Parts: sequence; C-alpha cells; structure tokens
Amino acid sequence: MAIQWFPGHMNKAKKQVADRLKGIDVVIEMLDARLPASSANPMLAGMTSKKKALKILNKQDLADPTRTRVWIDYYNGLNDTRAIGLDAGDKSPAQRLISACREIAPHRSGLDKPLRVLICGIPNVGKSTLINSLLGRRAAKVGNEPGITKGEQRIDLADDFILYDTPGMLWPKILVEQGGYNLAASGAVGRNALDEEEVALELLKYLIVNYPADVEARYKLDGVAEMLDDQLLEAIGRRRGAMLGGGRVNFQKTAEIVLTDFRDGTIGRITLETPEEWKDWLTEARRLDAERQSARDLAKAERAAAVKKRRG
Repeated sequence: MAIQWFPGHMNKAKKQVADRLKGIDVVIEMLDARLPASSANPMLAGMTSKKKALKILNKQDLADPTRTRVWIDYYNGLNDTRAIGLDAGDKSPAQRLISACREIAPHRSGLDKPLRVLICGIPNVGKSTLINSLLGRRAAKVGNEPGITKGEQRIDLADDFILYDTPGMLWPKILVEQGGYNLAASGAVGRNALDEEEVALELLKYLIVNYPADVEARYKLDGVAEMLDDQLLEAIGRRRGAMLGGGRVNFQKTAEIVLTDFRDGTIGRITLETPEEWKDWLTEARRLDAERQSARDLAKAERAAAVKKRRG
C-alpha cells in the first residue's frame, strides 16, 4: 500500500515556510519520538539544509526510552544540529527550548539581533500543544486530527527570541514504505488515506519481533513471538470481543483497537524504528525507486521508438 496525503492547504504551508525561511536563524523540527525518521519531513530538510537545526523528539513519554537516547545521540552527532526530548504533556518546555536554540546560534542575542526561530512539524505531532504550553494559554487550535493548524503565527518568547509557528506539513511522496505505515500508525495521516487493517497488521508485525512481551501483557495472550501478524490480530479481536455473527472476528474494529492502544501508549513505550533500520529501509527504497524510474524511462523510450517506426 502506498500511503500518500498532501491536501491543498499543505502546499500552501510549503510556500509559507519557504518565504519565512529567508530571515530565520534556527529551524525547530518537531518529531514523533516513536518514529523520528518517519516523521522527519524530507522536503523540509531540503529547504533548510543551510540552517541550524533543533530536533525535538516529542511524546518521548510514549516512546522506548533506550531508543530515544539512541536517536538523540544520533541527531546530536550531525553538524549544526541539537536534539532534545519532550514529554507529550510537558508543562514548562520554554526554557529548555530557548536554551537549546541559543546554544546552536550564540551570535544572535539582544534587541538589535533577536534570535529568529521557525518551528515546523508533521500533523498531529503535538506542535500546537507545545505552542500553547509556551504561551501558557490556548493560542493554537489543538486536536487529535491531523491538519488542524492552517496559518502562521508569531510568538515572542522573550524580548530577543521570536518564534514563528507554521501549519503541520507532510510531503507529496513518501519514499520509504515502512515510514508511511509508521506515520499512519501514529495518526499523522488522515483516515481517508489509509486502510486501518493493513496499517494495524504492519504495526503488529513489528511488535511481534521487537515488543512481544508488551503485546502479551496488554492483551493477555501467550506465544506472541511465534504468531504471524494476521493470527495476532485475530487473537486480539477474540480476546477483546470484537466479533461479528457466526464467531467471526471484526477485523476492522480490532484494527482500530490496536491503533488506538498504540497511539495512547497503552501497549507500552514503543519506538518503531532505529537509525540503523531507517538507513536500511531508505537504501532499499531508493534502490526500488531507481528501478521503477529506469523501467518507466525504458517504456517511454520504447513507445517513442514505436511511434517513430510507424511514422516511417
């Protein structure tokens, strides 16, 4: 399944970000700590490659703490990049955010040289909640549906610290298939762009290998590590009473249960990727994409040759 979702307002958001970047010192990208690479916008990376960057791994309280540490170390090892983790409900993140930005852009301070910061992130990553906590009031709309924030707003966090907020933004082509599934599992992708049963199966496939004990504890099952993903989905449906007539499992309802449990953190503290896994997925995705492009180019050349031959 190819998960793609790029509504019109996101194309507008891209243009807003491009315009604002001209006067920005630091770009903050909010990432989902459960899927740091999948939730990183490659389109944004291309637009901000010459800017200093702060990566915020949000919702770290829902993520695997060991893997979060690995990801923070990974990002801190990149040039002109700093990374910190935040809990989903952190009530006082302002000082940590300001300190991290000043650390990577120490030349910007004082009223004559205010630090100008742009904050970006995919839909539903918790950016609006963070903005509200920074201001101590509900300045940004908050909800559990992606794509709520539609316009830019300016926030003065200090006399010499200006933060520009932008709408959540995905990108037109999700190259890494597993990244698309991870985004869908997290709730970043609109429901009309995905098959929830298929997403739940992909999620369970990963949990069977990496977090079988958490799944067993949540659903009171045994032998999860030996199950296939469809067997596990059926077992969860029976255990949770998601049934149709004739003793059949309601797989759609069961998928919704699994996805909700993952998003709420009730299965456990889970991270769906490591830097090494992402590197392998990206390498394979690029290889397959190159093969598909070569096949398209060949087919195009053959069609052109056939037309030329018919015309004599």
